[in-house]
Amino acid sequence: MRLNDCHNFHDFQTLARKRLPSPIYNYIAGGADDEVTLRANTSSFERCDLIPNVLRGVEDVDLSTTVMGQKIDLPVYLSPTALQRLFHHQGERATAAAAEKFGTMFGVSSLGTVSMEELAKKHSNPQVYQFYFHKDRGLNHAMMQKAKESGIKVMMLTVDSITGGNRERDLRTGFSIPFRLTVAGALQFAIKPMWGINYVTHEKFSLPQLDAHIDMKGDSLTIGRYFTEMLDPSMTWDDVEKMVAEWGGEFCLKGVMSVEDAKRAADIGCTGIVLSNHGGRQLDGSTTAFDQLDEIVQAVGDRIDVMIDGGVQRGTHVLKALAIGAKAVGLGRYYLFPLAAAGQAGIERAVGKLKEELVRDMRLMGCTSVNQLTRDMVKFK
Repeated sequence: MRLNDCHNFHDFQTLARKRLPSPIYNYIAGGADDEVTLRANTSSFERCDLIPNVLRGVEDVDLSTTVMGQKIDLPVYLSPTALQRLFHHQGERATAAAAEKFGTMFGVSSLGTVSMEELAKKHSNPQVYQFYFHKDRGLNHAMMQKAKESGIKVMMLTVDSITGGNRERDLRTGFSIPFRLTVAGALQFAIKPMWGINYVTHEKFSLPQLDAHIDMKGDSLTIGRYFTEMLDPSMTWDDVEKMVAEWGGEFCLKGVMSVEDAKRAADIGCTGIVLSNHGGRQLDGSTTAFDQLDEIVQAVGDRIDVMIDGGVQRGTHVLKALAIGAKAVGLGRYYLFPLAAAGQAGIERAVGKLKEELVRDMRLMGCTSVNQLTRDMVKFK
């Protein structure tokens, strides 16, 4: 199987599985506990039907939208995800370049493997900086200041990860940073030598967002310990309100799922929220972002930009979310599997395929711009 044989999400996932050592593949693919929420993220879209209109004159389709003050050419963005250079040596450089080619927004994680400053200098498309809330308040301030100096306009605070989820696939393989592989996990690296060759022949793996502030090198601090020792589970709304005021610009909370929390986010001055269960990687058995979308849009959609992520595999999934009131839809595994399969070329093919689907599906819906997608165009079963 080659890149040209990939036509949908599942094809890219299959190609990534062939090319990655299984501990790394399972890190991307896996969820928490029994992975109930991971599966539900995609199946939730199947409980909603689209109701198309016809004879609307749909030759020209405009997919552009504005979210958190950023004008983007597609109603999807590449969500911030950690450790991308483990999946492919190009890492976030491939993600940023592919996003720029399609004129959309991309995110850089605190656990990113390329510095946000480098990407901000090189690319003109909007960049989101995703960060976590640390026990060290000075560190929180320093990280926000660094983002501001880099020219980043949108700050995204992840609020559903005050502790790491129970990802049993990783426990079985010994996946961690640095690697502490089981015998079975180590064998999987041995039978995929090209990954290892690429890993050792390119620049040394690092976490530049954190390296500037914390000693993440060697065995001093694994990712797991970072979550359990550095992050502050005592974080409250008062803490976030101070950060929103300090940032003084577009500020988004990622991981909001209840109507009450959505209202609170609007009350303290956030300009956006991402409804997200972290791709099913945190609280297994939790509801899906798509299932919460309608109620939250009705409650706060006129006060704050509502986005969702999780389980998106088709253009029709995006259209359903937009029709219900999402301003944009975040992609995670949708671009990570293509990244792992073929670097920048993989992401460009995947996003290009999604764009083709969106244009075709918009025409079939009788819409020429995303703001024509309305709540009366969907019906829940």
